[in-house]
Amino acid sequence: MSKVIPRSADALTAIGAYIEAQRQAGYAFETVRLRGTLLTEFLEHVLDEEKVTSLTAEELVQPEHADSWLGAAHAGKTRRRNTLLGTDAVAAYDSQRARIQTYNAFTDALGLSSLRRAYPPSGYGDRLEPEQAWNLLRTLAVKRPTGANAATAIRTAAVAALVTATGRSVPELQKLDITAVDLERRPVPVIQVDDVAHPLDKHTVEILRRWLDVRASITKELEGTDPGYLWIPTKPGRARGGVEPPKPGLTRAAVRTLHSAHRTLVLQVFGAPLRPYSLLPRR
Repeated sequence: MSKVIPRSADALTAIGAYIEAQRQAGYAFETVRLRGTLLTEFLEHVLDEEKVTSLTAEELVQPEHADSWLGAAHAGKTRRRNTLLGTDAVAAYDSQRARIQTYNAFTDALGLSSLRRAYPPSGYGDRLEPEQAWNLLRTLAVKRPTGANAATAIRTAAVAALVTATGRSVPELQKLDITAVDLERRPVPVIQVDDVAHPLDKHTVEILRRWLDVRASITKELEGTDPGYLWIPTKPGRARGGVEPPKPGLTRAAVRTLHSAHRTLVLQVFGAPLRPYSLLPRR
């Protein structure tokens, strides 16, 4: 960011100014919201620990305060909702990485880059164990959080189920057409990805059938032939430059759309914004 926020400002005011600057700079809505949430969590934790009602921005970001916050978050003590792994589960790897990224970006905005912290080493991150992955899939398939779009929720569950069943990434699955799916094949239903037929278990088949039913209800509104994309937008996009967006079904859902929907829904039911790769088996 080009504009340095006064480090002597009240911490809450500085956070507000930082978030607004991020918004004005064109950062993604989800990124801005997450950083605002994490910095507010940071401030509330430190105020409670120090038994004070206010701090300056520079006081807030001192290393001992960051250590205390990150330690409490890792232990699950800053959690506001239950998660699939229980209330006592440690913080997800990606959540801690997001906290450090947010802390570093905020200290940069304060002109205190010397306080930046090292990022956790790369690795499996939040790669779930098989039983955890199955529990998450089951939850995604049956639980629709308040305010979530039903069609988007089942599409997200279907994408996640295929990531698990095939070991393929979202970009690999995003390009598929409905002709790649053969749920009637005997003895085992399959999905074809790059000339490889991946067998599908009955639970994945059930979730995929639900998505195909939802997809059919969307595409029946089209005028003309269904283009046949497996993954389609579940609602119209926004008009741009006065031009109305194409109806859902006429275009293929973008990789970023599928990723964003997954992270948003999983954040609500799991408590951490896990990416689809978390469902891939460890190698």
